[in-house]
Amino acid sequence: MTKLKVLIAGMGYAGSRFLTALRSLDGQQGTGAELELAYHARRKSREDIPYFLSLEQALADFAPDVVIVAVTDSAHAEILTGLAGYEGFVLAEKPLTSIHDDLDDVAHSLRHTCGFALDLVERYSDATMALRDYVRRHDLRLVRAHATWGKDRINDHRPTVGVTSEVIHSLDLLRWIAPGTDAVEPRDVVGVASDFSISGPAVLDSIALTATLGAAPITVYSSFTNITRQRTVDCTFRAPDDRLIYATAVYDTPVWDADYLRIWQRDQGREKTLLEVDTRHAQVPDHLSAIVKLRRLVADVLRYVHCREIPEVAFAGLAESVQLQQLLNTIETTARVTGPARYFPVGREVTAEVDWERLG
Repeated sequence: MTKLKVLIAGMGYAGSRFLTALRSLDGQQGTGAELELAYHARRKSREDIPYFLSLEQALADFAPDVVIVAVTDSAHAEILTGLAGYEGFVLAEKPLTSIHDDLDDVAHSLRHTCGFALDLVERYSDATMALRDYVRRHDLRLVRAHATWGKDRINDHRPTVGVTSEVIHSLDLLRWIAPGTDAVEPRDVVGVASDFSISGPAVLDSIALTATLGAAPITVYSSFTNITRQRTVDCTFRAPDDRLIYATAVYDTPVWDADYLRIWQRDQGREKTLLEVDTRHAQVPDHLSAIVKLRRLVADVLRYVHCREIPEVAFAGLAESVQLQQLLNTIETTARVTGPARYFPVGREVTAEVDWERLG
């Protein structure tokens, strides 16, 4: 059996989820390859897999076929540029970098890799795949779209670059679902900053933007202080016969990977459902809880590295990820910001989070 070596850079919440996904795909029950796993982090936190303090040493001694970048947002660029000359596959947690990093340097450092994918996990939702396929099979054109993407990370003990790490999902989904290859072009952006996380006293926690996607106006609201998780994408399309087709997709509600899609039209004042996809009541084994979509992405990466199998859902490659990061940077630099709001004017008590359904 072929052996694949996978190095996880970062072993916090994100790294642990990748590790669980990898272990579920080991051997014949997964992708047909035997996986050898190791991790790199600033400090040793577990004993069940080999640990490397130095990324350089891990690359030299472990020689991984795949490197998964799951470190803190602001440390992505450090790891990615540290992979200069690496010829394996890189799977990176989103966003690609922070606004302060040199994107050209990152792209240049990864030019020798055999493949790259950004963890835009909602592409792997049954709802997303069905909607994208329906739009293309029926030659629909986007007329208007709106996305809301928010959750509660107030008093989050994990560092973050801010809400750009959240809005990236809805921006990618709208572009991914819409036909054609048009880019999202921002028109106006407003935002709110606060001390919601340990990352600083005025981190951008929410944004609302208007933009165009080809000829279609779109609006997006995203927040890390949304109190309740809300992840919805609503689209209006025009069919070749000029009928309007409506679609709404709801993600991760009431729990992670519980998604719902409905596509319909109005006919003589009545709604006619054209397609419905519902994973809200799907039975998921306990060890795969909250990683169904992530596991699909990881499996595609392993199959590609193992036997160059082209994935059904295209990877968000390096060039595409750089363009998306440029969009996030533009949104952050042009936002008209109110605040900062003070959640913790007399200091905070930072505690280890136990409710990962809240933070995610």
